[in-house]
Formats: sequence, structure tokens, C-alpha cells
Amino acid sequence: MRSSKATIATVRFGMGARPGEVDAARSDPRGWLASHLEDPAPPGDNQDNLGPSHVLVQQLLDVLRPYSIPKIIELIRGPYREQYLREAIARTGIAITSPTSFHERWVRFWSDHFTVTGKKPVIGGLAGSFEREAIRPHVTGRFVDLLHAVVRHPVMLLYLDNARSFGPNSPAARLSDGGLNENLGREVLELHTLGVDGGYDQNDVRSLALMLTGWSLGRKGRDPVGGEFKFHQSAHEGGAHTLLGKTYPEGGVEQAEDALRDLARHPATARNVARELARHFVSDTPDEAATGRLARVFLETDGDLKQLALALLDMDAAWQPLTKLKTPDDLVVSCLRAVGTNGADGGVLTAINELGQPPWMAPSPKGWPDTASAWITPDRAMRRVDFAAAVAARAAPTIADPSLWAVSTMGDLYRAETLTAISRAESPTQAISLALAAPEFQRR
Repeated sequence: MRSSKATIATVRFGMGARPGEVDAARSDPRGWLASHLEDPAPPGDNQDNLGPSHVLVQQLLDVLRPYSIPKIIELIRGPYREQYLREAIARTGIAITSPTSFHERWVRFWSDHFTVTGKKPVIGGLAGSFEREAIRPHVTGRFVDLLHAVVRHPVMLLYLDNARSFGPNSPAARLSDGGLNENLGREVLELHTLGVDGGYDQNDVRSLALMLTGWSLGRKGRDPVGGEFKFHQSAHEGGAHTLLGKTYPEGGVEQAEDALRDLARHPATARNVARELARHFVSDTPDEAATGRLARVFLETDGDLKQLALALLDMDAAWQPLTKLKTPDDLVVSCLRAVGTNGADGGVLTAINELGQPPWMAPSPKGWPDTASAWITPDRAMRRVDFAAAVAARAAPTIADPSLWAVSTMGDLYRAETLTAISRAESPTQAISLALAAPEFQRR
């Protein structure tokens, strides 16, 4: 019988066990996971030929200036739709095949924390490049560097409308019909750093939004590279601005950079990040001890994200029996990892969509819900069973002994009655379907 800790390592911290992974993790589950952060497997062929974001952004700018609704629709339904599918298939393929799946879960956690969503149609084809460029390279570095990469990324500037946010008294505002947009400033405070209870008020939202004016995009023909981040002094609101009681002197791009640096190190940011981490890795309702410990590590290490991940691995609460419900994305990926699938295709995306969690389509900047109540309805429960049956039908010819396979996939986390049902199934397909649809497999 396998160690529960080894199985928990593959399921709660990883994306589910591929064949042989429970055995690989058994002797040192924590060390096995830590190695995923020290030496993550490269995305490899999955992300080849997807292209840099600035090329995609420039395609959008070309139809926004001059504004052409037919061309915008054509772009969204054509090249952007195709790009979205390529990005989503590549991302899902990485999660299904990666031998360092803790790193992949870590990428997904931070991508959801800093959500951009294709619910805003022009973002659909861009969200994958945002994750590739702003999130993935920084998830084992420092939070302050991740925050800077996210806020200055062209896709975030477009998503939260900062690309056309003008200081009310700036030269650009006098020459255009634009004005101040507070969306980015508000979400940085409410979601990305301090949290909704972080002690800021509307004056702070406005001050940060004013400091972020001018954070925009390069223009083809006027700048060396169109579609990349560009600070436009002419759109910036000059003067000193006060945020959380601290006054930031007049300056250019460095004024908001200094403010973001202070926000990244604020105790309220540590608490906000710690709550989200504890909710994701420990429990839908984590206790204050878990949150407090993670917040202390955040502050003591200056937001070192690798150290924060390792601190999670040292928490007894994170190794308790599985209580979290797998989201649709988790479920699809873990099922396909369990049966040894070697990639993703459009059919995999269809399954994730039908279960209710299409990639980069969260309902709002808050990201996807991370509690069981959001994902369990009678209809969704039946769809989970149907998906398990579909995977089982395809995988059955490749699995010689479903009972041994079930134990190798979930260790001793299956209850005795579940293992009995699997062993007594009428066919290999039914046995695998029972294993994947079982309540134990639905948890992480």
C-alpha cells in the first residue's frame, strides 16, 4: 500500500499522478515537490510558435485606430479565436504531461490571482501570452517582481483599460476625449495586493490610478516596437500623489513603480496572499494559524515566492486528508494524467468547457471561485460522471489491471468499499470509470 503523503503530494500540490509518480514521491514527498520548483520542466514544444504578445496587441491596435467594429469582430472571431485555441491546448497539454506538476499548479495559482479574462472579448486571444510572459517566468521569484511584470504587461493594461487612462490635467487629455480610468488602480489594491479589507479608501484608488496614467502601449510608426509597454509622459498626471498616507513626489514611470514596490511589501498584502494560498492548498475555510504563518513567511522573505511554496510544504495542515474539491480544470487534467495521456486537443478543451471552467474565462477580475460550493450542482456532478466514463472508455485497452492501476494512482486514499467496487466491476471500462468518478478522486 502506498503512502498517503505521496498521493497527497501528487494531487493537492501537483496536478494529479501520472503512472509511476506516487512511487517516485513515496520516499520523500516534500523533497519530490521541492524539486519541481528548483528545476521545473520547460514548456517545450507545447508553447512553440505561439508568438509574442506585442504582435497580437498590435493587431488589435490596428483595428482600433481607426475604430472599425467590423474589423474588430473579424479579428476576434478569426485570428484571436485561433490563437486562444492554440494557447489553451498548449497550456492544458503542459499540465497533463509535465513531470513537475507542482510548478504547473503554482503557475495556475498566480495566473488566477492576477486574472485577465476573455469575458472581455478582445482579451480572449491575448490571455495565454499574458500567462506565458508575465506569470510563468516570475512565479519562483519575488512577489514585487511578479507584480511589476503583471501591471506593466500590455494585456493587463488593455484588460483594465489603463492603456487609455489620461491624467485629467495632462497634455494628452487636453488633446483627446479620454480621461482617468480607475480600474487598474482599484484592482491592484483590492485583488492583487492589499485585499478588500486592506485599509485603503477611494482616495487611495484615485491616487494610484493617477500615478499609473501614462502606463500604456507603444504605437507602430512612433515607437520602436508597437504593442509593447510604453510610458507616455504626455498622458501622465504630474505632481505628487499620496497613497496610504505616504506621498510620492512628482516623477515619471518610477512614481507608480515605487508605489507598487511599497504595496508588494505591505502587511495587508501578505495577509491577502496568505489567505488565498491557504484556501487553495489547505481548506475552503483555513484557520488563522495557517494564514498567519504564511503571512509571516511572506514578510520575512520579502515576498520570496519559492520560499512561500516551501513553507506550504512544511505545514501539517496541508498534508491532511483531501478536502478540497477539484475544479473542472483540475478534474480533467488529473483524469488524463492518471491514464497516461500524452497531450491535449480540442476535445479536451470541450470537456473543460462543458464542466464549466474554460481556460482564461473567469467571470470577473476576481478569478475563478476556489470553494466546493461554487462547483457542485446536480448537473455538473452528472457531467463529471459522464466525463469519467468517456476517459475510461478510451483508456481501458491500455490498462491491464484496473485495480492495481487505481492503487498506483491514488495510493491508499481510496476507501475499502471503493476498491471493492472497482475490483468487482463488470468490465475494465466500468472499473476505470468508477475509479475516476469516485468521491476520493474528485478531491484534492
